[in-house]
Amino acid sequence: MTVPATTDQIDLSAIKRVGLIAGWGRFPVVLAESLKASGREVVCMGVYDHADPSLKEICDVCVFNGLGRFGWATRFFRSHGVEYATFAGKIHKFHFFDPGFIWRQAPDLYTIRFFANHFLLRRSDCKDDTLLLTAISAFEHRGVKLLPATNLAPELLMRRQLLTKRSPTSSQWQDVFFGWKLAREMGRLDVGQSVSVKNRAVLAVEAIEGTDEAIRRAGALCKSGKFVVVKVAKPQQDMRFDVPTVGPGTVKTMAESGAVVLAVEAKKTLFIDPEETIRFADAHHIAIVALVEEDVDNPETERFFSPSALERVGVAAASVASPEPN
Repeated sequence: MTVPATTDQIDLSAIKRVGLIAGWGRFPVVLAESLKASGREVVCMGVYDHADPSLKEICDVCVFNGLGRFGWATRFFRSHGVEYATFAGKIHKFHFFDPGFIWRQAPDLYTIRFFANHFLLRRSDCKDDTLLLTAISAFEHRGVKLLPATNLAPELLMRRQLLTKRSPTSSQWQDVFFGWKLAREMGRLDVGQSVSVKNRAVLAVEAIEGTDEAIRRAGALCKSGKFVVVKVAKPQQDMRFDVPTVGPGTVKTMAESGAVVLAVEAKKTLFIDPEETIRFADAHHIAIVALVEEDVDNPETERFFSPSALERVGVAAASVASPEPN
């Protein structure tokens, strides 16, 4: 298995061309814009039926191809002088279990070589981390090193703070703490990143369907609404892939489903379109808090994250860039 990446010996400022492997969602678009704003060239390979077509307008080079073309993808990056690349965006893993999915991807021999044990011989599991580490091995075997997107665009990570006008109530804080510990354990097992909770009863645990569908399932089961959603990184989180991400889509799904609190892990959660997200959350009376492990079950947490204690003048406009609280 590939050893988790370290950038300690890499001068990130010297990287002027970045390969982008783009999946579904806004994150690849936001990351591409951030990389371009930093003065870097972006060479993008978008996944068919996942990546946003607008990437063609943002990136210096952008092509689309299927999931089964790792041999082609590695040659594509090397032919464009890409030494460092990054993953961004979601791959809808539930499609892996559609009949004939593998062969519809027209896998090349290089892909079969790396993934046969997962999908053909069944010698290895198909958990998220296992598959993604295999994908990283396929790229790095041909000299394309995968870096965490958060190292290339650290401004996209959430800071420890209350982000909305409303904070959780005392009973909702208890649900946050309860949900945090459960979500952390689910992450340790590589099951999912989020749980939905009300009155310290579990409504839904995210699995292969993704966060939004798990929230909708919780809403269908809890007709009274007013439940809490907690989303955290895995204890063994590899920041090169599958980093927890929230944005407008998350809070819109919460509003539709009846959720009223979103608690996420600070420093390990990507925040996409923060101003739009906070504006929508405030309009729908949804509280968003970004915590660290030390806040869980801490009697001072509720006081610290109250709007008056944080003196939240202008926080919404500077939600990502604001400094860490002491």
